[in-house]
Amino acid sequence: MKDIKLVATDMDGTLLNSKGELNPAIYPILATLKVHGIRFVAASGRQYFNLQKQFEPVKGDVIFVAENGSYVVYQNQELYVQPLQREIVDSLILTSRPIPNAYPIFCGKKKAYVENTEPAFWAQLTKYFERYEVVENLLEVVDDECLKVSICDLDGSAANSYPHFKAWEDEIKVKVSAGIWLDLSHNLANKGKAMNVLQQLHGISAAETMVFGDYLNDLEMMQQAYFSYAMDNAHPDIKQAARFRAESNDENGVAKVLEQLIAELAMVKN
Repeated sequence: MKDIKLVATDMDGTLLNSKGELNPAIYPILATLKVHGIRFVAASGRQYFNLQKQFEPVKGDVIFVAENGSYVVYQNQELYVQPLQREIVDSLILTSRPIPNAYPIFCGKKKAYVENTEPAFWAQLTKYFERYEVVENLLEVVDDECLKVSICDLDGSAANSYPHFKAWEDEIKVKVSAGIWLDLSHNLANKGKAMNVLQQLHGISAAETMVFGDYLNDLEMMQQAYFSYAMDNAHPDIKQAARFRAESNDENGVAKVLEQLIAELAMVKN
């Protein structure tokens, strides 16, 4: 581990516990990584503004890979942006409308846009998005780029909404990113592509990269790092793709591995 230069972690189900909480113990760990010249990445399907809030005390030290890799920002500077083509966005929204208990979200750079305020959906929206607006018609949102279309499927995305978008898989990324979420984004927008952009930018190899994840939207990210860790609570496909295992998100698995990394770095230094 002594050659690690880049560390990236998913948020929900990985760095955050089951209540969606960030353990404050991560802050001194990030400070120590910074001292060793290791860059830290928060890679999530969450909105950029929501991620910023999660890391408010140290946001200037975190590279944010938001919206499943379609938006990469560091110190308010855009490093990578890969929006969906507008005609595809409109088709995806139209496809989503007849699906029962499924609510489309236009995930823009400026904010998220929704058409519905149904209470169960609204509880999910406000959990993952910091800036949002209710509009009458998503097809009429014209002054923002669409980083992805998310479907909040209260009946379960894998069984209820995914079959409606399976035919799109040759054109876009169709990702079941959690039990009730389906993310639809550009083919060049995923966490693995975002990591590749960062590796190329800073001259960092896969052998110098460590990543943590738990769900299917972390799959491409696993392929960009030699030190790929699946959480103990991870999806079976992620466990198969990863080389290593971390304790569960409720056992602070990410922090424990990073503490091991720091201990190794200290031994090398001494």
